[in-house]
Amino acid sequence: METNGMMEKEEIYSKVLRAGRRTYFFDVRATKAGDYYLTVTESKKFTNDDGSFHYKKHKIYIYKEDFSEFNSILAEMTDYIIAEKGDEVISERHQKDFKKEYNTDTVTESTATSQTDAPSETVESRFTDVDFDDI
Repeated sequence: METNGMMEKEEIYSKVLRAGRRTYFFDVRATKAGDYYLTVTESKKFTNDDGSFHYKKHKIYIYKEDFSEFNSILAEMTDYIIAEKGDEVISERHQKDFKKEYNTDTVTESTATSQTDAPSETVESRFTDVDFDDI
């Protein structure tokens, strides 16, 4: 199969992980010399305003000489996250009753000292909801 003028590498062994709008593809491929390496592809589905959809893909290549250190750092990072936050998913997207925590110490002096009849601005109204999933 040819893609963008390049021959598509044969997949030797593959696994798929479906995770909501994201799909992760783990593929063992062969180099020209016949050695193996791993590709990890994240595919994320986006819906257009007209109802049609498209996918954005991001791919990383991991070679055998990096496996040991890659596995070690990945295990360290995942262990750290679980140790710090547990394995329960905490997010606005996954929990409808999720309440964001705001630091009330950062309320501006004007709301603390102003005693006018103007409605006071709440902490929540000064923040914009931003989704950082794509960063």
